Amino acid sequence: MRTRLKEYAHKKVEPSWPDVSEKDIRAVARAMRETFWSRGPKIGELEDKLARYVGVRHAVAVNSGTSALHLAVEVLGIGEGDLVICSPFSYVASANCILFVRARPVFVDIEPETYNIDPALVEKKITQLRKNPAHKKKLKAILATDIFGVPADWARLRAIAKKYGLFLIEDACEAMGAERKVNGVWRKGGSFGDTATFSFVYNKPVSAGEGGALVTNNRKFAELAWSLKNQGRVINGTWLDHDLVGYNYHLSDLNSALVLSQLSRVKEILKKRARIAEMYHHALRGVPGIRLLTIPKDVKISWFVYVVRLSDEYSRAERDRIIAALAKKGIVARIYFPPIHYQKVFREKLGYKVGDFPVAENAGARTIALPFHANLTREEIAYVAENFKNALSSVASDNLGVGHLSG
Repeated sequence: MRTRLKEYAHKKVEPSWPDVSEKDIRAVARAMRETFWSRGPKIGELEDKLARYVGVRHAVAVNSGTSALHLAVEVLGIGEGDLVICSPFSYVASANCILFVRARPVFVDIEPETYNIDPALVEKKITQLRKNPAHKKKLKAILATDIFGVPADWARLRAIAKKYGLFLIEDACEAMGAERKVNGVWRKGGSFGDTATFSFVYNKPVSAGEGGALVTNNRKFAELAWSLKNQGRVINGTWLDHDLVGYNYHLSDLNSALVLSQLSRVKEILKKRARIAEMYHHALRGVPGIRLLTIPKDVKISWFVYVVRLSDEYSRAERDRIIAALAKKGIVARIYFPPIHYQKVFREKLGYKVGDFPVAENAGARTIALPFHANLTREEIAYVAENFKNALSSVASDNLGVGHLSG
């Protein structure tokens, strides 16, 4: 095996890569020949099939997961000065979408095991906010992300939302095909919120390069989302009837055809990704100084990324040294995620600072996303694992008797 691993020393192991089949290619080619490239029949077909797959009544296809998040917030009537509770440990779009409507993201720390927003801390924050009459009136929703393909604790979040009269928004952009058992019933990611969102960007299990969707059981929310994504057009109106200020959030028929094809083989794609994750588990389980992702017993994960967490003995700087060492071997590993409140706009405009959310900050300082996609070979995974363990050992050896930098 070691001789074979040397073959990869001059190659680049990509962090992600879409799973594209000949069936997918034929579907796009057929759409190019047979349908409108934009605003054609493939969009409606995708929306119908996606809604059935998720187990909801309505889906609205758009051009990105970020656009879907924007609409998921706006259709609920959330606007200027309103407050939305969300996680600081997610992709920045899950907070930006709140800023788009001039509302304010109120960050709440995460669970240390799953990295999802902590329901106990959510209720604690709500209790604090409601002591201020102005904040009590402005608090509108909880937006939770199914981080790394693990659905959040939606039973507890739904109970909290119901108790305080709040909307629930599910960012399922990382959780296509994931499931969580609630009250004895398995439900798919995207079925838990008043509105929910998906992304079809290149690194997601179901991908069209770009794209996204809003899903909901509420017909009014779906109709408003459809209008807003179509420049505020009137449903069943003429082409140039615009009742609202909307956006150009269209997904093309070509992208829709590709998502449809990928959705038809989503079980195959998820199974392949689970196989890659299991090979990583086999290679890395029991390695000192790391922790693998914790998956609750009532969860069926959809493997979006493969994230390894370094133990607290390692600092942020040491984590970055490990990533740099992997890069020298042609292995592209990444930080997943730097906390959102570290970003300049959230520090300068909203007043967040380092130290506000210690669990998210600890995770952000010590998580590494290793290369992960459905077509990695066993040899590539072995090559990544061997070099990761070597880099880990090298950093640990350098620190013997020296001490560590703080995170």
